[in-house]
Amino acid sequence: MRLLSLLVALLLPLGAGASGLDALHRFIAATSSAQGAFVQKVYDSKHKLTQEASGTLAFLRPGRFRWTYAKPYAQLIVGDGAKVWVYDEDLNQVTVRRLDRALGSTPAALLAGSKEIERAFNLSDQGEKDGLEWVEAKPRDKDSNFEMIRMGFGLSGLEVMELADSFGQTTVLKFNALRRNPKLDAALFKFVPPKGADVIGDEANGGASRP
Repeated sequence: MRLLSLLVALLLPLGAGASGLDALHRFIAATSSAQGAFVQKVYDSKHKLTQEASGTLAFLRPGRFRWTYAKPYAQLIVGDGAKVWVYDEDLNQVTVRRLDRALGSTPAALLAGSKEIERAFNLSDQGEKDGLEWVEAKPRDKDSNFEMIRMGFGLSGLEVMELADSFGQTTVLKFNALRRNPKLDAALFKFVPPKGADVIGDEANGGASRP
């Protein structure tokens, strides 16, 4: 699972006559936090379904998020504002990276990063399809794992994200039961590696996350 962190404050309504770009910029300007659920499906280059997962998300901009996979296996991704922690429960393994290295030109940078997304992405309006207004974002960083990200906005805000990676796979995220700008407990965005877990990655010996 890649950092989709969250993924992610997603309830900015789309105004009458607004384009996808309008909705995206309004979302970034007006949404500081969100909480909800998601379903994720991964398709191969022949559009065959290869993976399906579901879970919950919470996010507090800038840089704090909690992305929890409940099915088919448990995985937790936490951004604490300085680092990103990925905990694989089955392996009892934690991977930690500095936030600036982990985000880059990724979906998390679009949703949980700063307002200056044009520095990381080339954005274009893709018009209306399937009842949604679409925006395409192409990373400026040539080393990004994602070649293209598409976002579909409806009356309730951001409803779908489609992510095409460099391996020919497409990840589709559908969001539901999302609340915009809820008051979130700061403890959601703190992570302490479980006792006995193997911790690897950037600053792996730097201790637990800080407020």
